[in-house]
Amino acid sequence: MREIHVRECDWMQDCFDFCNRLGQEPRLFRGYSCRTIVHERKFWTVCLSKTHKADMLSVAILPAFYMAMSFPPVHPVRDQVAPVVAPQTLLSTQKQAFRAEPPKRRYEVSAPIVSRIGKGLPVISGPKDKSLPLVVLDAGHGGHDPGAISPHGGKREKDVTLAIARAIRSELLKSGRIRVALTRDSDKFLVLQDRYGIARKMNADLFISIHADSAENPEAGGGTVYTLSEVASDREAQRLASRENKSDIINGVNLGGADADVSSILIDLTQRETMNVSAEFARLLLRESRPNMRIRTNSHRFASFVVLKAPDTPSVLFETGYLSNEEDVEFLGSESGRQKVARSVANAIQIHFARRLASQ
Repeated sequence: MREIHVRECDWMQDCFDFCNRLGQEPRLFRGYSCRTIVHERKFWTVCLSKTHKADMLSVAILPAFYMAMSFPPVHPVRDQVAPVVAPQTLLSTQKQAFRAEPPKRRYEVSAPIVSRIGKGLPVISGPKDKSLPLVVLDAGHGGHDPGAISPHGGKREKDVTLAIARAIRSELLKSGRIRVALTRDSDKFLVLQDRYGIARKMNADLFISIHADSAENPEAGGGTVYTLSEVASDREAQRLASRENKSDIINGVNLGGADADVSSILIDLTQRETMNVSAEFARLLLRESRPNMRIRTNSHRFASFVVLKAPDTPSVLFETGYLSNEEDVEFLGSESGRQKVARSVANAIQIHFARRLASQ
């Protein structure tokens, strides 16, 4: 993880003047990290610990850190302060030395985020007009990860989902108003954060992950749409999310840092809006699908799917049917069945963007 660098100048003059009145020298550090920012706070607290006016100066110093880093409050210690050890090199404490290299801005901050740019991104099909909406279709599983395997003929989820994704792309391209990209257009494996990461890097307007479920009960069948929630809507949703989220672990991929990278963006309001748009599209997708294919009762469900955690890209996971159900296998395995699924998804997408455009 990169270090976070902060350069602040507005409160430095007050700090110098106030510390000089106390007969102490302020100490400044080069190359702040998260830990040493906290240490730096303790250093200026040491400078102010001999006066009852500490709160007055803390008002001048703290807001820059709060605004830039959203740290929790730090209360000045007024009586006794423990020494703080930090490994950074001390700069000169003279005013002239500090002013000799003034920062270009009031403060500069760099923090780790999920990048929106990258190499090796999928090809975008459709119109060249970049103002038109971009939909990223994610065919679940792939490569050495087959996903669910049907007991009725041995069909593999990775093959079914790729065929459906390609059919949806073909249907969308007929409109001439939607740009489309597939996270995979061949039999290859992608880790979960790469799937939604592709959508972010491409500035996608919508992300749809295509899957086909399986269950112990052979009678279970029909389509289901899932959207993101940290609390699962029911046990089956929790079971499915747990199974899908484990695919990276089963395939030897360590995703320990993924959540930290996402959470560091600090965009709670954006993610809340994204979840609302995702839920709105899920309802629309189910409405458009019912005339063309079997849809389950309680068909809009919620769970904490890793693949849906792009914080600023509306995302849904579409379970198009059950490979453990003979009727669904026949439907999804046929060209006519896949075409019905594709038409349903394409209709929902076009209505979705028409509504968004009308509301602007």
